[in-house]
This record gives sequence, C-alpha cells and structure tokens, in this order.
Amino acid sequence: MDSTLGTEAGTAAIVAASNTLTSAWAERIPGGRSTVFSGAGVWPLLGVLALGADEPGRAELAGAYGLDPAQAGSAARLFVDLFDRAPALHAALGLWYRDELSVLDSWLDELPPTTRGRLTGDLVADKAHLDAWAHEHTEGLIKRMPIVLTRDMLLVLATAVMVKTTWHEPFTETTRKVASGPWAGGGRLAALTRSIEPRTVRVVDAGPQDGRITISTVEGGNDIDVLLFLGEPEVPASRVLQAGAAALSGDLPGTAVDELTGDQPGPGITVRTVTSTSNRPITNLVAMNFTVRAEHDLLDEADLFGLRTVSTRSDAGHFSGISAEEPLFIGSAKQDAMAQFSATGFEAAAVTAIGMRAAAFIVPKHEVRETTITYDRPFGFAAVHRPSGLIIVAGWVADAEYTP
Repeated sequence: MDSTLGTEAGTAAIVAASNTLTSAWAERIPGGRSTVFSGAGVWPLLGVLALGADEPGRAELAGAYGLDPAQAGSAARLFVDLFDRAPALHAALGLWYRDELSVLDSWLDELPPTTRGRLTGDLVADKAHLDAWAHEHTEGLIKRMPIVLTRDMLLVLATAVMVKTTWHEPFTETTRKVASGPWAGGGRLAALTRSIEPRTVRVVDAGPQDGRITISTVEGGNDIDVLLFLGEPEVPASRVLQAGAAALSGDLPGTAVDELTGDQPGPGITVRTVTSTSNRPITNLVAMNFTVRAEHDLLDEADLFGLRTVSTRSDAGHFSGISAEEPLFIGSAKQDAMAQFSATGFEAAAVTAIGMRAAAFIVPKHEVRETTITYDRPFGFAAVHRPSGLIIVAGWVADAEYTP
C-alpha cells in the first residue's frame, strides 16, 4: 500500500480513524462521574509507535490506529496540518530521548515536524522541561506532562491538542432549581440560557435499547461546534456518547426539534404555549456551566489502544524500528484532559504522553409555541471541528455546579 495520503482523501481517512477510536473509548467510559477524553490526542501516537514496532505489537497497534502503519508518517503530517489550518485549534507533537539511546534515522525521518529534545537524566530538570512544553502548547490549560519520569525511561512521545472558541451569541447567566433527578435537592444550579435556532437541535433514535438522544449544537467561531447529548435517564454515559458519535458520522439521522410532535418529543424537551411580541416560535437552550478535568492511564485499557504486547517487558523489546540497539517497551501511557463550557465560549485541551522504558420588557402580543431544551441532569458533550467532523474532545458531565 502506498505510504502517502492525498490531502482530501487522507484528511477524511484520519478523521474517520480518530473518531472511531474516540467512539471505542467512549464505550469504556464508566458512568457516575464526570470525565473528558481525547481520542484525537492518542490516535497519532499509535501510528508513530506502530511504524517502529515489531510483531505482534505492530498488528495490535495498527488495529487500534485503523490505518496501515506505513501511512503513519504522512497521516501524522496531515493531522498536524489540519490543526494548523484551523484558527481555533492547536496541536503539537513532541519527542525527547536520552543521549545513550540510538534512535534510527529511518523512523525519525517519517515523523512530522515535532518538538525534539533530549532527556538529560536529571529527572527534576527533565520533568520541568516537559511540563513547560505541555503548559505552552495548551496555553496553561494543562500545566504538567501527565507521566512521571523514571531513571530507565529513555524516550517520551507526546501530543498536545487544544480547542478554544467563543459563541456566536453568548448565553445569559442564570440560576435554576431542579425539581427531580440526580441534580435535585442541591441548591440552585449555575445555568446558561439562550434563544437558539430550531435547526441546531435534533432528536435521534438510537434503537430499542437506548431510545432517543437529544443533540444540541452550540455554534462557536472559527469552525468549532460543541454538541450536547442528553439521553433517556436510564441509559449509561458510554452509550449516550457512542450514539452521539454515530449521529455525528451520519449513521443516526435525526429530526429537527421544530418538526417533532407530542408534549415530550425528546429527552429534556418540553413544549408549552406562551405569549410573545413576535409570531415566530421560540426555542430556548438551557445549559449548565461545567468544568471537567480527568486523568487517564491508557495502560488500564491496553487492549483498546493496542498497547498490550508493547507494554510487556521483554529482553528483545518491541520497537526495533525505533532503536536497533536498545530494547524498548511502553512503560507509561497517560492523558490529562480538561474542558470548560461557559456563557461566552468553550475551551478544552489534552496532553497525552507515552514513555518508553530501559435580553427590556415588552408587552406580549402573540401566542406562539415555545420549546425549551434543558440539560439539568447528567449529559454528554463533544467539541467538533465543523469542516472535517473531527471530534477534538468528548466527555460526560455527571455533577452539577451550584451557586454559593
């Protein structure tokens, strides 16, 4: 297979592969707690690792990566280029290794432009340098590299991905009392309210097991959308997020909220008749402020990421395509991620690191339909690059923020 990827087809291929990894990761997300994760932050690293891995680890990494490892170099370049072309996005790839590790030029030459540096063996100084890189490439949203350096860690690979956008129209900050559900009884929630276009809300049918999912798209500047997913109360977070990813890919077509009928046309949606100064129907979105942070040990899900074999200590090592002299194995693979949804916009970042060891009152005049979509119980979210469909981060909000 050709080891290069054309720009248009290649971008579509890497978006599909990265989103597939995100969807598979979503399936593993436990319920009951807030989290945020970035399959896009892990995905390019799997390809770069597969490029230099031996069998059977190469096949396992390739299975999680979703493309031929021979394409990993050109795919990584397209990945970085996709972020570079989007003003709201930033991505960086970093590589650091010890002087005593002889890294093959054939592997290095396949990598996209990266930050390349040396690990000196001074664990405090090296960690400070890596932390500064993470801080710089996420504008301080992630302050530290997630892994802990050890004496026998010879090489570190890392990605930083970041998205920042402001809403085309800001929300109004309010408070809200929740009468029922898991967020009831805890005081008033910090809520965000805004009038929206009905086309930005749709309901999809995720099948008899999972039922309906309400999806609201909050449009930001610089080609970024943030999607909010609300399922039926009993449906686990993992399946709500998976259904959201499937809807994004077009596998689950939806119906716009103004085309739905009935008093309860979808989760979180209520319909009533109100008076208004206009004869246009009203559609409101009530969302919740949230800030979510999470730490992930990728080796806890080693099979998902194709890391099972290559994280096993072996005298022969698993990466002769990276170093022919030093046997290497994955000693640490972690991600730190955060996401914040506010009245004015959304920002999120993730750093993934893999370490190789050795509105005035107006008199109402008209009766119109008012539809309100309320996210006042646990819900999912995803930030998406609108032109490509790439999911940058996704997550679940399990806990409410209450006003003092």
